Amino acid sequence: MRKPMIVALSLLAAVYGTSAHAESPAATWTQKIITPEIALKAAQTAKAECQTRGWQVAVAVTDPSGLPLVVVRDRYAGWHTLAAAEGKARTAASWRESTSTVAARVNKPGSAEQAIKNLPGVVMVGGGMPIEAAGQLVGAIGVSGAPGGDSDDICAKAGLAGVEDDLAF
Repeated sequence: MRKPMIVALSLLAAVYGTSAHAESPAATWTQKIITPEIALKAAQTAKAECQTRGWQVAVAVTDPSGLPLVVVRDRYAGWHTLAAAEGKARTAASWRESTSTVAARVNKPGSAEQAIKNLPGVVMVGGGMPIEAAGQLVGAIGVSGAPGGDSDDICAKAGLAGVEDDLAF
């Protein structure tokens, strides 16, 4: 009588143990990240757009966490454009929206978010945009050196358009 009870309890434990384990959240996750080759293509396309307009710029493309994958610079783009381009890309990646959009919201008088402007590495001016594929953030692009954030946005958008087909999955 005792042996069937032990077997039954063992089976119950095995069933409930497996069931509980199957319902628990995964201990890891998977994320798609733009490749360095596609990042370079986006950066070169953005830079080429700026060159056609006579603007000397730096372009940075980062992974989704904001770490640089590729940085390109026109030979006459100022030293500050490198840090600004990386900061714009990092900011766009972190907030998952364009730096123009974030800046408009943050710079409103009385905005509760104004404190983020003072965080190290945050750049609150146009020229940074997230790079998405299939609804997932896969990277970000930042452009700096054109005459104003709106102009930097033009080049960043060209960079995104240049890799749109490559990122369709």
